[in-house]
Amino acid sequence: MYLIVVIVVYIIFAKIFIDWNRWKEFYPTVQYYIIFNLLYNFLFYQHTLWRYKAVTISWLNHTFIDLAFTFFIVPVVLMLYLQYFPKSQTKIFFYFWLWVGYFTFLEFIFEKKGLFVYENDWHLGWSTLFNVITFIIIRLHYKNALLGILVSLPIIAILLFLFHPSLQDLK
Repeated sequence: MYLIVVIVVYIIFAKIFIDWNRWKEFYPTVQYYIIFNLLYNFLFYQHTLWRYKAVTISWLNHTFIDLAFTFFIVPVVLMLYLQYFPKSQTKIFFYFWLWVGYFTFLEFIFEKKGLFVYENDWHLGWSTLFNVITFIIIRLHYKNALLGILVSLPIIAILLFLFHPSLQDLK
């Protein structure tokens, strides 16, 4: 039930706060995030760093929750983040940390409620660092897509090295 409420809230945010005349401007960066998120979930479905856990409906598992997150919540979040990104350096600093704090706080709440489970040595500290990197790269990708992808690759390699089994262990 909470998933439906969250999706509805983000749809309302999208309706009220997004300038839909600019959607094509944000589309490549939204695609970038979706592709990398789905690739991660596909490759490491047996060895995730975190997973979503439903507590209300038995068939609602990580896969369905992550798909809802990927296709409903993330596009709205990214378009809001990019659309309202400030121009002044002082405002950028606070704006950036507001988004990192928001995502980290939501994860903290969901983890405390048992809706978000850490696995394989992952924890909130790693998630906070991941949020910092994610919001930096989202903006970088928006400004220069190729550079955003190129910067992502070594970060992905480091995460694979630190947290995942060898590639031979993949199915």
